[in-house]
Amino acid sequence: MEPLFELALRLPGAGSRDLLRELHRQLRSAILDGRLQPGARLPATRALAQQLGVSRNTMLAAYDLLLSEGYLLARPGAGTYVADTLPIARGGHGGRGSRSGRAPKASTPARRDPRLVPLDVPGADLAPTLQPQAARDDFRVGLPDVSLFPFDIWRRLSDRALRHTARQAARFADYADPQGQAALREAIAGHVSFTRAVGCTAADVVVTAGAQQAFGLLARILVVPGRTVVAVEQLFYPSLREAMLAAGARVVTVPTDDEGMCVDRIPPEARVVCVTPSHQFPTGVAMSPPRRAALLAFARARNAVVIEDDYDSEFRFAGRPLDALQTLDRAESVFYVGTFSKSLFPALRLGFVVAPPWARAALVRARELADWHGPVLAQEALAAFIAEGHLARHIRKMRKLYGARRTALLEALARHGAGRLEAVASDAGLHLSARLLGATRADAVVERAAAAGIVLPPLSRFALDANAPGVPNGLAFGYGLIGEAQIDGAVRRLVALL
Repeated sequence: MEPLFELALRLPGAGSRDLLRELHRQLRSAILDGRLQPGARLPATRALAQQLGVSRNTMLAAYDLLLSEGYLLARPGAGTYVADTLPIARGGHGGRGSRSGRAPKASTPARRDPRLVPLDVPGADLAPTLQPQAARDDFRVGLPDVSLFPFDIWRRLSDRALRHTARQAARFADYADPQGQAALREAIAGHVSFTRAVGCTAADVVVTAGAQQAFGLLARILVVPGRTVVAVEQLFYPSLREAMLAAGARVVTVPTDDEGMCVDRIPPEARVVCVTPSHQFPTGVAMSPPRRAALLAFARARNAVVIEDDYDSEFRFAGRPLDALQTLDRAESVFYVGTFSKSLFPALRLGFVVAPPWARAALVRARELADWHGPVLAQEALAAFIAEGHLARHIRKMRKLYGARRTALLEALARHGAGRLEAVASDAGLHLSARLLGATRADAVVERAAAAGIVLPPLSRFALDANAPGVPNGLAFGYGLIGEAQIDGAVRRLVALL
């Protein structure tokens, strides 16, 4: 029997672009202020959609967002319930406004923050990217499965954007906004608000050519060559580290453990700290709440900034998601970087930075000097893809697919690798890491595996110094490119090589 649901919701009319946003916001507010009590069972999506006069897809998307944020719990065969323990909300009701509930402060060239550096600082080119190898069993990390991407929908939205451009040719005769198309910035602000409780508006978002350009632009405005100390995790995403090195930063590494970055080991002179707190790359561990609080306290006390790469956060398979650092920040010290390379496809080359108000003008100027702006048609198509709910639906579908592969990988490691490989606990992302037990070195295993048609990286590949103390001896297993049915046999053959 369906539970009674007497909650009054005031939703915009059918077809409104704000329908999903308002539905999510009002349900979330009802949970936070106690109108929906912990443990309360919610109606099935079909029944509630009929009651509210919305599509079931919209209802599913709203429930999924609340599930991913930790406000709801799904009990197989029993229904959907309000979580007994709720995540910490920003500003009481976790709305999309600024931290104080007021509009964000204007940022002008006259109000430059001392943490910024002049934009005429030269930088070096990044190292070239290695070309992928052919493999029978491909465990490379950071690459999604694009075979199920709805290219027919993307084509339709791209065609619509082109028709719109043709009808308003005069509007597109000049260069576009370096900050990004307004529709895309609005869609991104809504998306990260729903999925990660990141409180921002379209004005806070700067669109970039993927996360790589975001890192380069941040290095441009934050690093003084030869002087600025940048702290990164001992194992870290190479492109971010290389962007900082190319800008002339003095990069230092900080150990990590099962709670993430060891904040007490950050050098006091560090003025930029780069972290992947939600799904540490490549180990997969999540930074604990005490470490998050300590990192923000460090930034506040040292007048430092934090670059938060929310890597793989869309794909969570277990546990309650922890708040983003940007959500917890009260001192305007966090730059939140996101990309659509994992949730959509890498060749899209669109990402974003949610920047503090004091840095926004400098970041937009850096983007303007780099390449003026990104491709307008792709931005318009992505804006519609997000606003119409296609992104949420695609993530939901791929989360199920990747979840099955992750389970198969964990079972294969336990079945074939007992005593030789130990999986590192991780609740999210497109890859798992495993420690090698015994004296066999990971780089030797990788070399043998490549000869046998199995491609995967050693964890040491992501260290600034692969031979430094504390660099773990292990392997990273990506499951974006390998089918579920292949995984068991591939792991069995890999273990045989040990």
